[in-house]
Amino acid sequence: DKEVRAIFLRLFAQLFQGYRSCLQLIRIHAEPVIHFHKAAFLGQRGLIENDFLTKVLNGMAFAGFVSERGPPFRACDLFDELVAFEVERIKAEEGNPPKMIRHVRELAEHLFKNENPNPHIAFQKVPRPTEGSHLRVHILPFPRINECRVQELLQEGLARSQGVPPATRGDKKCVVPAGPPVGMF
Repeated sequence: DKEVRAIFLRLFAQLFQGYRSCLQLIRIHAEPVIHFHKAAFLGQRGLIENDFLTKVLNGMAFAGFVSERGPPFRACDLFDELVAFEVERIKAEEGNPPKMIRHVRELAEHLFKNENPNPHIAFQKVPRPTEGSHLRVHILPFPRINECRVQELLQEGLARSQGVPPATRGDKKCVVPAGPPVGMF
């Protein structure tokens, strides 16, 4: 499923290439308002008559996209990198399917690493016992748990972690790269 998601990520990066140059930050309200200049975006790309893209830009999903991704200072992600820095690579791969597939696989690998930052900590499903396994004699019963020892281990772990701040995966905020202007497309 990561490769399918990577294909859509690439598609939307191509569709919205240069969208940041058509964002306007209006600061007359207490909270800044971000406005997307649709006519400029479509006009500079020569797609004014394109019904599909016009409907996409008029949709609620795109309005949410603009409000979420419009601020110039926020946590950046893979999509921002694609839109800002991979323009030439995506153009060059249009006529070369093997390169396109290789890029999709690289993106899928990035998506997988984003969702699984610690690949060595993998949880495997425990297989169900086979039928009749409870009748086997050679399997030893599970030992009794020593409640006192469990409490000691818990207390030791709590004592060690008292001075250590909790580990959180904080997104580092940065200035979002604008990428090339819309007129290049």
